[in-house]
Amino acid sequence: MSLRRTITLVGIGDDGCASLTSRAVNAVMKAGVLVGGDRHLEFFPQFQGERIVLKGGVSSVLDRVAELAEERNVCVVASGDPLFFGIGSLVIARLGAEHVEVLPQPSSMQWAFARAGLKWDDAACVSLHGRSSEGFLTKLKGQTKVAIFTDDKNSPSVLAQRMVEHGETAWEAWVCENLGGPDERVRRFDVKDLAPCQDIGPLNVLLLVRSDPSWRMPYTIPFLHEDQFAKRIPKKGLITKREVRLLSLAAMGIRPDSVVWDIGAGSGSVSIEAALLAPKGVVYAIEVDPEGVQICRENLLAHAVDNVRIIAGRAPEALTGLEAPDAVFIGGSKGSMEEIIGVVMERLQPGGRLVVNAITLENVAETYQTFRKRGLVPDVTLLQISRAEPLAHYLRYESLNPIQMFAVEKPSQAGVAS
Repeated sequence: MSLRRTITLVGIGDDGCASLTSRAVNAVMKAGVLVGGDRHLEFFPQFQGERIVLKGGVSSVLDRVAELAEERNVCVVASGDPLFFGIGSLVIARLGAEHVEVLPQPSSMQWAFARAGLKWDDAACVSLHGRSSEGFLTKLKGQTKVAIFTDDKNSPSVLAQRMVEHGETAWEAWVCENLGGPDERVRRFDVKDLAPCQDIGPLNVLLLVRSDPSWRMPYTIPFLHEDQFAKRIPKKGLITKREVRLLSLAAMGIRPDSVVWDIGAGSGSVSIEAALLAPKGVVYAIEVDPEGVQICRENLLAHAVDNVRIIAGRAPEALTGLEAPDAVFIGGSKGSMEEIIGVVMERLQPGGRLVVNAITLENVAETYQTFRKRGLVPDVTLLQISRAEPLAHYLRYESLNPIQMFAVEKPSQAGVAS
């Protein structure tokens, strides 16, 4: 199929045709086909050509647009800048940039910051419109200013309620409704006051700006002391110590968008730090002990981390149906180490990393033999860590339990060991 350059993407605001440039108006006037949502098409009652409503399956509509563009000019109308969280990328991916002209309007993000009187070159932009809000709080941790596209499910009040529940309240909020339209409204809130607010229209942008002047960007590597996590009693000694966590997380090769499995999650310390390293990803914390599951939930709430999914169950059975991981940590096996490693190596993405921490001689032997049976030669590190502890007016070293850390990378090709 050979398309002429007859497809024009026109951005439009809530004020309709009033702010369209003459070039955009001419594109609509010359079009034989007008494509857009119901709300956008209503701005052009005088249009006499064919109208196609963008609703439901966009793919079939774009197929139709491709056919019509063989013979007629097609104009696609979308909100603001079609290439900013809009349909523009889908249109160009389907039809080719060389066949599409884009005439953007200021995005609602731009209008929101302008109405609030805030600069936005230092802001992060997040769309929760039609998307899951999982990880929203984790993404906030490294930001001072955030703009959010919301929807009915992820409304400003719902997001504020979530922030309050996790103690993430040191923010000022602006709710910007119907931007550019005749009923435009911009209101400033404290997060606690926004949470119960019920009179917010569906077309809005939420701006969040930190209100604590002493706030500093968090560390790239969390390195949290184990005393910062709630722990099982009398099993406090079983929580992964921070030095071990640091080396284990590094060996896992976690990326910002990684899918991580933490098997034998315990109190959730590894899961939480992995989630902070993967704010665009997700961590599955698998824990069989009911007390551990509850403590893990408490720690997630206390650390305001919301991209961890707790799986209450015993591995390897509890691993069924989870997303294929990019990185896996095994901190506990309940006697099923060989079976767990087998499932992990089958499900792990090619090039993914598995790290196993073993304390007992039995686990060490089983882990090593399991890897060798699979033709894998692990990197093995014996961690013997001592910390300085006060003794009268002096400091002495107190040793922690030695840990053997096994790390393997899944071969990109079958039969090739890392």
